[in-house]
Amino acid sequence: MNEKRSVWDYEDIVGRGLLEDLELLAGNISGKVQHVNATYTGGGVAEILNSLIPLFKGLEIETEWNVIRGDDEFFSVTKSFHNQLHGRVGGPVDVRAHEQVSVLEDLEEQIKELSTKKRMLETYLHWSDVNASEMTNDGDFVFMHDPQPAALIRTKEKGHWIWRCHIDVSSPDPLVWNFLRDFVSKYDASIFSTPLFSRPDLGIRQFLVPPSIDPLSDKNIELSPGEIDKVLDKYEITTDKPIITQVSRFDRLKDLPGVIDAYKLLKKRIDCQLILAGGVAADDPEGMEVYREVLKKAEGEADIHLLLGSPPFADIEINAFQRASTVIMQKSLKEGFGLVVSEGLWKGKPVIGGATGGIPLQVINGVTGYLVHSVEGAAYKIANLLKDPELARKLGENGREHVRNNFLITRHLKDYLLVMLSLENPSRIIRL
Repeated sequence: MNEKRSVWDYEDIVGRGLLEDLELLAGNISGKVQHVNATYTGGGVAEILNSLIPLFKGLEIETEWNVIRGDDEFFSVTKSFHNQLHGRVGGPVDVRAHEQVSVLEDLEEQIKELSTKKRMLETYLHWSDVNASEMTNDGDFVFMHDPQPAALIRTKEKGHWIWRCHIDVSSPDPLVWNFLRDFVSKYDASIFSTPLFSRPDLGIRQFLVPPSIDPLSDKNIELSPGEIDKVLDKYEITTDKPIITQVSRFDRLKDLPGVIDAYKLLKKRIDCQLILAGGVAADDPEGMEVYREVLKKAEGEADIHLLLGSPPFADIEINAFQRASTVIMQKSLKEGFGLVVSEGLWKGKPVIGGATGGIPLQVINGVTGYLVHSVEGAAYKIANLLKDPELARKLGENGREHVRNNFLITRHLKDYLLVMLSLENPSRIIRL
């Protein structure tokens, strides 16, 4: 990725003051910036980096983006880490939890689980060694994103290394977290998306940097009515009844079955449509399995549009779906941040979101949308908005301004520059 983008492309959206600050801060950065994650496409981290890297380069900061590699077993392990660090919610029910089991059976099950986790940790370390032998991590500021590349800290020879955590690690599986913490605690600093995710047991500097959306990306640029209609026609979606949309990866933590259940309750009262649109991240081998489960649950429902896209080619389509919607949903059971919430708010739509992770930072209850805790609560709040278009419009307006002030890529860039300057010279005062 060699392209550059000027921060001044955003002047009409964020004003001159912030952009002048960015140039001032960038002028104080010396050295190379390196970002490392698990995939170039699919998921919020890749989306952010696709926008952020060209802006770093546009500010004349030498910047490199590297992606680790691994086999299917490795990415199955890191997906399991993801779920266990979140404190796994959802997935197949363990029927043994509802049966009377003997002490011996319970002990055998624990031994089996520990043996499985041991193999997982060995697989993780093996691929970390492979990547360490193939990748040169020589940045003056090295951002390692999420658990997948965290163990590469063992190769550090120079620079300031930052572990950028995009997921909820507030109540993780102890064994997995303790294993990961041994690596993370060797970093110079960590970054979390919300104060709720910070860890008191790391012993390193911790920064708060919420994620962001790019208002000039294909997923968020303004679209004309004709462009929106063209996409809807392509997928045979009409506008003769309200549209509710959830955009998310096919991931059990996104609670797509719960969204369908809420829609079915709502459908009994108000004739409407549901769009479930998303993709499968390159580092998520569980995605297609979840997609098939959701497809089966939606079977026979003519007004449920289940769409599997292939980012980045589906970004304009996602944009059009959100702009055509009356209400946006993000009914997650666990969430790192949920950038699709900010995407929906940016398009002037009220959002119904699960009260988890970073969603409450974006959905201010009763101001930009509603936080919900159940299928019934989600159906009730959506019904209120469909019955009161003026309320929906007002919440949408509030949401767009909330995102403009807090969750755009330019603010994100400024936060990263400040983190870097703080690490380079903790005693230095930067006056803006």
